[in-house]
Amino acid sequence: MRVLAVWGAVAVVAAAGLVGGGGGTAVAVGGPEADLAYHGAASLAGGRVDLRFTPRNHGPAAVPDATVRLRWSEPLEDLLTLPDGCARAEERVVLCRVGALGADAVGERVEMRVRLVGVPSEVLLEIDTVWNGGTVDLNRANDRQRVLVLDSGDEYYF
Repeated sequence: MRVLAVWGAVAVVAAAGLVGGGGGTAVAVGGPEADLAYHGAASLAGGRVDLRFTPRNHGPAAVPDATVRLRWSEPLEDLLTLPDGCARAEERVVLCRVGALGADAVGERVEMRVRLVGVPSEVLLEIDTVWNGGTVDLNRANDRQRVLVLDSGDEYYF
């Protein structure tokens, strides 16, 4: 961690929170540490994606509230029936509130079926945390998933 004085104000730069390759992610500084993860499965058949995943907090602190973003590489049909706590945010994005998660606790499973526009041969699903209740997650590798799902009806696990 490096501290810089800027015109009398102090700015904290978390160098460990930057990801290589030109794109960086700022890490919140000063909150309790929690480690969110999402594991589940997705399948694609005839333009229909079946998705299920379970959030988990590996701790050490509890997460007061969390929201996960599900981003598909293909647009979703306009009429979607989503589970409670989930809402369409963009043409290819759904946000789901996973709620509070105790330290070393498993949250409620999220299950949904969405239809894609057309019948693509594959879809890339990206899953990541967009809100973690002010906690700091130093291990972002397990709460960011990228799953390539082929139109085979097979389940792809993450």
